Amino acid sequence: MHRYALQIEYHGAPFSGWQRQTQHPSVQGAIESALAKLEPRTHNIAAAGRTDAGVHALGQVAHCDMDRDWEPFRLSEALNYHLKPQPVAVVNCVRVTDAFHARFSALGRRYHFRLLTRRAPATHQAGLVWQVKHDLDVDAMQEAANRLVGKHDFTTFRSTICQAQSPVKTLDTLRISRVELQHGTEVHFDVRARSFLHNQVRSFVGTLERVGSGSMSADGVQAALEARNRAACGPVCPPQGLYLAGVTYPDPPFAHD
Repeated sequence: MHRYALQIEYHGAPFSGWQRQTQHPSVQGAIESALAKLEPRTHNIAAAGRTDAGVHALGQVAHCDMDRDWEPFRLSEALNYHLKPQPVAVVNCVRVTDAFHARFSALGRRYHFRLLTRRAPATHQAGLVWQVKHDLDVDAMQEAANRLVGKHDFTTFRSTICQAQSPVKTLDTLRISRVELQHGTEVHFDVRARSFLHNQVRSFVGTLERVGSGSMSADGVQAALEARNRAACGPVCPPQGLYLAGVTYPDPPFAHD
C-alpha cells in the first residue's frame, strides 16, 4: 500500500459535515466515492478534524492508502475529476510514510471565522459569513478574547454532545481583526490550538459577538469561563462563517506550509 496526504478545500453548505454518514452527504463520503472510482473497493480515509455541517475548509488534511503507486499530481487530478460538480477540491497531494496520520500526527489546528456587519443582505458573501446588522466594538471583543487564551477548563464553551475525554484544552491564539469593505465591515477571528472541543470556536464567536454589541463585558466572559457551565455561554453562532484554515505537523507534508 502507498500512503498519500491530501490537502482539501470545500464549501460546507451541501454537506452534513466531514464525517461519513449513511443517510446524508458528507465530505468524507464524497472523497471516498471518488477514490473508489480509481480503485474499486472500500476506502476509509482519516482527516485532521471533523468539521460540522455547513463549516468550510481551506486547508483540511486527510490521508488515504492506495494499492497503486500513483504519481501525486495525477492522483489529485483524478480525484478532482470524479469529485465534480461537488464543491470539494484536492489542492495538494504528496506521498507520505506509513507513520503519517492526518489526525494523530497533527500538532495544531487553525480556524478562521468571518463575521459581516452591515444592514443590507449579503450577496457575494452569502453562505460564507455570519451576518449581523449592528456595528461591533472589536477592541472590547479582543480584551474579552484574551481572557480565553491559555490552558483552561472550557466546559462552558463545549457542546453537550462533545465526545472529548476532557474539557481542558490550551488555546494558543484568539486574535480578532477588522477588515473594511466597500459596503460593510468584516470581523475576522484567527483561532489556534492543538485541538478543539465540539462547537468550541462557534461558542467563542457567539459569546464575543455579545461583547462587541455591548451585551456582555470582558469580566462577564471571564465569569462564564470560570462557571464551567454551558448555560453561561453566549449563543452558538451559525456555521457558515467558520473555516478550517490549516493544520500543523512536525514534518510538514506540503512544501508551502
